[in-house]
Amino acid sequence: MNGWLKSSAHRAGKISRGSLGQLGLALKLINADIPLASSLFDNHPISTHTLLPSSLTKMSAQNSAGIQTLLEAEKEAQKIVQQAREYRTKKVKDARSEAQKEIDEYRKSKEDEFKAFEKEHSSGNKKEEEKSNTETEEKLKEIKELGNKTGSKVVDDLLKAITDVKPAPPSKDQR
Repeated sequence: MNGWLKSSAHRAGKISRGSLGQLGLALKLINADIPLASSLFDNHPISTHTLLPSSLTKMSAQNSAGIQTLLEAEKEAQKIVQQAREYRTKKVKDARSEAQKEIDEYRKSKEDEFKAFEKEHSSGNKKEEEKSNTETEEKLKEIKELGNKTGSKVVDDLLKAITDVKPAPPSKDQR
């Protein structure tokens, strides 16, 4: 372990001086491919394990296999989530189209109902309109007949009133 690493670790207060020496020795032994004896690390948490380069390789292989398994599980989970999204999207589209069909059916039934109501009530209006037109025609005929019968007398009376003028002084009531 170089001096810079020792002084940095010591200044950080994370490793004691005795542990620094043991850590430096452990690093030299790992680089030299010499197995570590547990007696070197009596006070260190690693002291219960004997670290060999071959065991490090096995551990990294196991870690790599574990990571690979996790990556595969993550990919599988992404596929499941994607399928769920697609399923939800499909269901939403189906629900919208079904709702639109129901709306169209309801609208058509209400339009038919309105047309039937309109036809029922407008036919009553047409009957009343025809009845009114008939009564009006009858009244007009009566007026024309009355005018034909007494029309010449009315004209004579009007002409007589215009031609026979009798001047009279205005009365006090008319002022």
